[in-house]
Order: sequence, then structure tokens, then C-alpha cells
Amino acid sequence: MTASNEWLKVESLDLEGQGVAHNAEGKVVFIEGALPGEEVQVQVHRRKNNWEQAAMTLLRRESSQRVTPRCKHFGVCGGCKLQHFDVGAQVATKQRALEDALWHLGKVKPEQLLRPIEGPAWGYRYRARLSVRYVAKKGKVLVGFHERKSSYVADMDSCEVLPPHLSALLTPLAALIGSMDQRERLPQIEIAVGSRVTALVLRHLESLSAADLARLRAFAAEHGIQWWLQPKGPETVHLLDAGGPPLAYTLPEFGVTMPFKPTDFTQVNHQINSVLVSRALRLLDLGPQDRVIDWFCGLGNFTLPIATLAREVLGLEGSETLVARSRENAALNGVAEKTRFIACNLFEITPADLASFGGADKWLVDPPREGAFALAKALADIHADASLAPGYTPPLRIVYVSCNPATLARDAGLLVHQAGYRCVAAGAVNMFPHTAHVESMAVFERA
Repeated sequence: MTASNEWLKVESLDLEGQGVAHNAEGKVVFIEGALPGEEVQVQVHRRKNNWEQAAMTLLRRESSQRVTPRCKHFGVCGGCKLQHFDVGAQVATKQRALEDALWHLGKVKPEQLLRPIEGPAWGYRYRARLSVRYVAKKGKVLVGFHERKSSYVADMDSCEVLPPHLSALLTPLAALIGSMDQRERLPQIEIAVGSRVTALVLRHLESLSAADLARLRAFAAEHGIQWWLQPKGPETVHLLDAGGPPLAYTLPEFGVTMPFKPTDFTQVNHQINSVLVSRALRLLDLGPQDRVIDWFCGLGNFTLPIATLAREVLGLEGSETLVARSRENAALNGVAEKTRFIACNLFEITPADLASFGGADKWLVDPPREGAFALAKALADIHADASLAPGYTPPLRIVYVSCNPATLARDAGLLVHQAGYRCVAAGAVNMFPHTAHVESMAVFERA
């Protein structure tokens, strides 16, 4: 058990952004707010047989990479965990986390480490979900992220990771909600920034009065935003008033425009996404005769740029709705003849399924946090027994974009040790500065 007067040496950061140390008994201690190289005393608030979780109470030796947090709400707001850690050190730590996961979980060591992708550290968050709460005792409305480890809404009047025009809207939004008839039945505002318009989605649990709708319209006119309303689930989201520019983002390098709804999954950081797509396509090394499969294609974030360079692209996704939207986006961008989209369960792919989709020269794989285990397993099964998919030729190259280093490492282990691939390169992507979230990219070639 860690004593309150015991000094601990912080060795590293975990994937939650906590300092990792060992106490005198050798037990792992996870420490909120502590950085590698620091010597700290802690107050333990959770104990298990093999580890303890603690908060820092005293700091004796400070890391040279500790900095003053830029946001005045840091420590209370749960949106960022690492503003006290130098941005360059954050990136290096995420790169090491990726390498450690690949080796310890997958026993894979990339032949080349890619330079991490990084960009603006502030004002980068183009998507966010803000909680809204009317606090009768305070006689005010709170609009912001939840407090750290709490269901309470942080009392915020600014946010350094939101674009400045959105940060400046927090106080006006609180005043707006406070003036509305349904202020106690408006739990959430979702934000989505496009290249020409900022959309706000208001979740409302009761129908809005004519007076409330008038207030929303006046706010939109004053602040140059677009209101969407969400009375129930995400499928009920609709524009308050038609007209105005569409909500979309662009990938200028490929001449692609991507319309989306404010509740669609799109990357939070548009600047990093643009670089990510460019690097992924360079690493695919596309030629005009290549046939490519884009697994977990979403709205076509990779599919449409690939179609500008390759002969043919097959986009696969688990939702018929997303597939229909992808087809619309392909037509809008003039690449419909080079694309095909199919909806299927990507978590239950078999060797026979791979054969039914036809061979491809290259794969782009961009799964959710669960990873792409079924895909990797199907390739491994075919490698072990070609009769499972007669005549099928696996792709020569796979670029795997990941939002979870643990599932990437698991899938990389299968590809390298059982499916006949080499991991030729891997690198981190700092999609979410000041958070512990690790995005990454890995490249596999058939051995």
C-alpha cells in the first residue's frame, strides 16, 4: 500500500494520460496530473490487488516538460488532460505509446517510424458535444463540457481547443438558453464546423414554442450560425430553416468536397484529417490501374480521394444509410463511375466474403476503436489454407488508420505473424492535442 509520505518516481504516461509509478512494494500506481521524470507524493483513492489509482498531493521534482496550462478551466473541465505537458512531448509520448503497443501486444516492430503528423495545438476542435444545464439554485445556465470525473457541467466562458468564434459563443449560448421557455428541457448542443458554415444541433426533449423558435432564429442571424434541431435520436436531426450554404468540408489537394450532417461521424480536426488523407494515399502508392478496397469507408473520406488516382474503388461500410450517402458524395464529386459501395457487417467478414468482393491491389482500412480483427483473421485463414478462398489474391499493400493502438497492435500481430505481411512503417497522428487519445497509421506489405 502506498503511504501518503512516500515519494514516487513517475516513469511514463499511460493511455489515459496518467503518470505511472511503482511504490516501495512494486505495485503500479496511476497518478492523475503527474508527468514522466517527476517525484511526487500522492493520495490513493482506489486500490486493487495489482494497482492503485491516486491524485498528486506534493511535487518535489518537476519535469522540464511541465508547462502552464493555457485554459483557465483546466483541471475542472474534463475536456483536456494534458495541457500541463509540452505539446512536443505529448506527440513523442504518443509515438512511444504506439511503438510499445505494437511490440508488447502484437510483437511487431515497424521497419520504419513515420514522422508524427501534427498541426495546430489550439482552436482545432471542429466537432464537439456540449452539455447544457439550467441550475435553478444559481439562476443560470451552464454550457460546456462535463467536469473531470463528474456528471456536473463545468462553468465555462471560454474553451481554448474550440475555434475562437465558437469559444466566444459559450456565454451568448448560455444567455440564449436561459431566455427560452424550455430551458430545463434542452440537455445538449452539438457543434459541427464546415468550410463555409458553423452548425449547432439543439437537442430538445419537448416541442419548442413559437417564441423559442424566434429566439433561435434571431441568435442565428446575429452570430452567423445554422441551427439544426434534434427532437429524438440522431435520425431526427433537421435544419430549422432551409437555405444558406451546405455543411461540408473540403480536401483541396484532391478537389473533393464532402457534405455531411452535423451528427455524422467526421474527424474532429480538419487540418490533421487533410494531412492524414494525403499521407495515406502516398503510402498506398496508387497507380492508375490499381483496384482498391476502402474498408469502413464512412461518407467517403478516403474513398473519394482514392478514386481521383486509382482505376476503381470499392467502399464497404456497415450501414445502408452511410452507403447511400457515400454514393451521393461520389456523384457530387464526379467519381461515381470509379466507385462502388456495399453495406455489410465488417465485424463478421470471412474468407469467402473476401473472395466475393474480388481481389484488390491495395487496401485502406479505417475501423472504429474495435479494430478490424475479422479482416485480419480472414487474411490469416486464407494464408494458412488457400482452399478457403480459391483463386483469391490478397492485397499487396495495406494502409491501416487506427484510433486505438491496442486493437491496431492486435490486428498487426495477426497480419505479420499469421497472414504473411511485413509492417514496413508506422507513426502517430496527433489528432487530439492535449488529450491522451492516440491516432496512428501503419503500413503492411505482403512478404
